[in-house]
Amino acid sequence: MTAAPTTATHTASAPDLAAALLAWYDRHARVLPWRVSPRDRGQGQVPDPYRVWLSEIMLQQTTVQAVKPYFAAFTERWPTVADLAAADEADVMKAWAGLGYYSRARNLKACAEAVVRHHGGTFPDTEEGLRALPGIGPYTAAAIAAIAYDLPAAVVDGNVERVTSRLHAIETPLPASKPDIRSAVALMVPRERPGDFAQAMMDLGASLCSPRKPACALCPWSTPCEARRLGIAETLPVKQRKAAKPTRYGLAFVVKREDGAVLLRRRPPKGLLGGMSEPPVSAWGEDVDGGDFTLLPPELAAARLRWTRVASDVRHTFTHFHLELAVWHATAPMDLAAPDGCWWSAPSDIGSEALPTVMRKAVEAGLKA
Repeated sequence: MTAAPTTATHTASAPDLAAALLAWYDRHARVLPWRVSPRDRGQGQVPDPYRVWLSEIMLQQTTVQAVKPYFAAFTERWPTVADLAAADEADVMKAWAGLGYYSRARNLKACAEAVVRHHGGTFPDTEEGLRALPGIGPYTAAAIAAIAYDLPAAVVDGNVERVTSRLHAIETPLPASKPDIRSAVALMVPRERPGDFAQAMMDLGASLCSPRKPACALCPWSTPCEARRLGIAETLPVKQRKAAKPTRYGLAFVVKREDGAVLLRRRPPKGLLGGMSEPPVSAWGEDVDGGDFTLLPPELAAARLRWTRVASDVRHTFTHFHLELAVWHATAPMDLAAPDGCWWSAPSDIGSEALPTVMRKAVEAGLKA
C-alpha cells in the first residue's frame, strides 16, 4: 500500500508558523493610528483598550482608509471612554454620520456608559467580560482580549478567514467552514505575542494574501501553504452565492427655506438608521408611486408648497436590499414653522448634521435641483 503524500501543512508546526509570521510582521506591520507597533510593544508600550475597542467597532464592515479620519476625530473629541460616556448621544451620531451601520454608534455610546458605570472606566480583561458589554460580539471580544491584553484569543475576521482557508486548503464554503477556520487559528495562536500574531494575520490578509492575485512569492507562509501548492489559492475561500437583493422604493421631501435652511427630523431610535437625521421621507415599500402626494407628511401637505421632482432618483444599497428614493423639493417661506419633531438646519450646519449617506444624497439632490 502506498502511503498518502505528506502535505506542506502537515510538516509545519504551529510554533513554526507563528514564528515565521511574527518575523514578517516585525518588518512589515502597517502603521495605523490605533496600533502600538511591534517595536514599541517590545519596549513595553501597552495598547490602550479604549482605542483598540473604538477602532474595532469602527472597522466592522468598513475599510481602514474610511475609518482613519473618524478615529482621529473621535479620539480628539473624546480621548477616553469616560469622555465618550459623558457625551451627548446626538453629538456621537453626528460624528458617526457617513460611516454607516448606525447601530454601531448607538452601541458605542451604550458600551462606554456601561464600562464607566459597571467597571470604573476600565474595560474587562477577559473575553467573557467583554462579550457582556453592549455591541461587543465574539470577534470584537477576542480582538480586544488579544490586542489590548495579549491574551491567547483566536481572532477571526474576513482577512483571517481568507488566509487560513488558503493555508489549510479549506474548501468547504463559508459560512459552514467558520468552525474549522476558527479551530485552525486557535491552534496557531502562540503563548507569546498573541496580540501581535492577531494583527499580523490581519495584515497578511490585507496585503499579500489579497482576494485576487495573492503575492504568494512574498508570503512568509508560502512554503507551508497548501492552497498555493495545489494552485487553488485564488479560489479560496469558497463563498455561497448570495440571493439577489430586493429593491424598495420611497419618497424624500427636501424643503428649503428662503434663507437656505433645510427641514430635517430625527428617525426613531430603533431600527435601520435609528436616531439619525433625515428630510421627511415616506415609508419604504415594494411599490411607491412617485407622484402620490398622499404620502406627503400632513404638516407639509397643509403648507401647500410647490413641489418639483428631481430628475434622477437617489439609489443606495443596504446589507439586505437596494433603496431608490424619488426626491421632491420645494421652497418654503420664512414664516413656515418647523412641524413637531422637525427643525430648520442652517446652511452652515448641514455638514455637521447626523445625516446618513443616503439621506445626505437626498438632501444634496434636492438642493441642487
